Amino acid sequence: GGCWHQCCPGRNNTCWASGSHTARCYCDSYCERTGDCCEDYRAVCRHAAVGCAVGPWGRWSRCSSLCGVGSKARSRQVTVPPRHGGEPCPDLKQRRGCLGEHPTCETAK
Repeated sequence: GGCWHQCCPGRNNTCWASGSHTARCYCDSYCERTGDCCEDYRAVCRHAAVGCAVGPWGRWSRCSSLCGVGSKARSRQVTVPPRHGGEPCPDLKQRRGCLGEHPTCETAK
């Protein structure tokens, strides 16, 4: 059996072929962890693998609080989605703490 007809990302139990001695071999990227890949998996599927690519981080948002503790966030976009078991995408959002320091904060105290 072989993967020439299919290559699947992630863990996909429907992505298999008949292997030697009527056992199943798999063509999903998870087979590398479990050790049950079809013999041609690396040649067929890993060659076709495309890892995720992301763009640059956007600007941080304003602090969510005008006065006191709040948070800021930023994000980035996927420019090339992963295919055929390629590397998954990294985090697309980040959040960090901030202190709101609006001029009215002093008078509110």
